[in-house]
Amino acid sequence: MYRATGYRKTAIASVIMKPGEGKIEINGREFEHYFQTESHRKTVLAPLEATGKAGKMDITVKVMGSGVNSQAEAVRHGIARALLEVDAEFRPSLKKPGFLRRDARKKERRKYGMRGARKARQYRKR
Repeated sequence: MYRATGYRKTAIASVIMKPGEGKIEINGREFEHYFQTESHRKTVLAPLEATGKAGKMDITVKVMGSGVNSQAEAVRHGIARALLEVDAEFRPSLKKPGFLRRDARKKERRKYGMRGARKARQYRKR
């Protein structure tokens, strides 16, 4: 059994991976029911396909925070990290497409005296 954690924005995904027949469960729900769009499913499965482990590992994920897209990317990050624990030789095939890099971009905080992070009020001379 292999454990790893993936992050994206404020989404945190805790991944547990073990050898099996390729069943993926996210927050107690089937993979297809949790991520309903094909693009999100491809995002999550990308590290497994890059290493040739698709359909060979059972994955259980607990993910929380942020939106669906960020959750999918957090799960991808967690799966990539767990695959490194399975076999360290997967590192080059996971590193080149950027699956091991944590995307640290977050929403910029709002500043006082402004409408948002950067938008200021309209200047009036008189």
